[in-house]
Amino acid sequence: MCKEITPQELELLPEAERLIIDIRDRVSFEYGHIPGAVNIPQNELVPDKLPADRLAVICCKVGQLSREAAEVLSESGVNAVSLAGGYLEWLRINIEKRDITADVELSIRKKFKKSIWCRFTKAINEYKLVNSGDRIAVCISGGKDSMLMAKLFQELKRHDKFPFEVRFLVMDPGYSPANRRLIEENAASMSIPIEIFESDIFESVFNIEKNPCYICARMRRGYLYSRAKALGCNKIALGHHFDDVIETILMGMLYGGQVQTMMPKLHSTNFEGMELIRPLYLVREADIKHWRDYNGLHFLQCACKFTETCSSCDQNGQTDSKRLEVKHLIAELKKVNPQVEKNIFRSVENVNLSTIIAYKQHGEVRNFLDTYDE
Repeated sequence: MCKEITPQELELLPEAERLIIDIRDRVSFEYGHIPGAVNIPQNELVPDKLPADRLAVICCKVGQLSREAAEVLSESGVNAVSLAGGYLEWLRINIEKRDITADVELSIRKKFKKSIWCRFTKAINEYKLVNSGDRIAVCISGGKDSMLMAKLFQELKRHDKFPFEVRFLVMDPGYSPANRRLIEENAASMSIPIEIFESDIFESVFNIEKNPCYICARMRRGYLYSRAKALGCNKIALGHHFDDVIETILMGMLYGGQVQTMMPKLHSTNFEGMELIRPLYLVREADIKHWRDYNGLHFLQCACKFTETCSSCDQNGQTDSKRLEVKHLIAELKKVNPQVEKNIFRSVENVNLSTIIAYKQHGEVRNFLDTYDE
């Protein structure tokens, strides 16, 4: 039977006497991890390469895979234990009863004024995302993007340049109690007055084999529209950022055979009078991560209950995520051309229809031959 250590017991151990080994995939580790931990995916754990003079504390997402890994290491003669409850439990304990509202708000006004606040307000002004009299449902998933967006809207309200209202909406599609509690405690620590409503989306998509994540996302958006409209809102705000936009452009070209982008705002086709807005449209993900780490914040990467026993949807370093593939591609291209991200974004602002073979508008296909002889 594998030995376990609680997060509280871990804090009592001198750093020189223990080594925290996080066996989640690298994407999850980079998203958030215990300070001082090293990332060694489970399939890369080699007993002979671990230090013999320190206790190996094995950490996964919820403490299940870490038990198996620690047991295998122990049988190989390594002094290893599993972190009970995993990163999720460590996260919950460190967030609980923490009030960092003042520090987080000051960082937005000072440290990240140029990189985040100014880009947020530029998107709002340039794309006319917020108007006088709007009632906006700020949709919070519990991740870094939507939590930052909520704080930015609070700051915008504080400026009081024009009248509008916000509601901070969280939909619980079937989160585990631990995941839901983390979202609640993160919101409380930053003084975000969230309103939670429940749905059974996770159960509805449980047996869907093809594109369950896509279907889940579409269903969640429908529930958010419906709830927001019932609350008297005319807009929902989602936390998609600049990187999401340029990744969507490339994904459409490379995998969909089409040129399209993620728009800064959209009229709802199913909910009359409702709009979707993306206020983080011009904010870089790297700056959001910097804001998160600067303030010592920790958020869930994925709260889906079907990934409870794994680190994420990515298994053993392999991924079916086309978005992740495109993210890696952009990172490689950026090494050669630092302006590649800006150029991808500008490409959909500078479309020359005279050099386009065909395009669609309002469902109608238009071909260059239609006007070629005119």
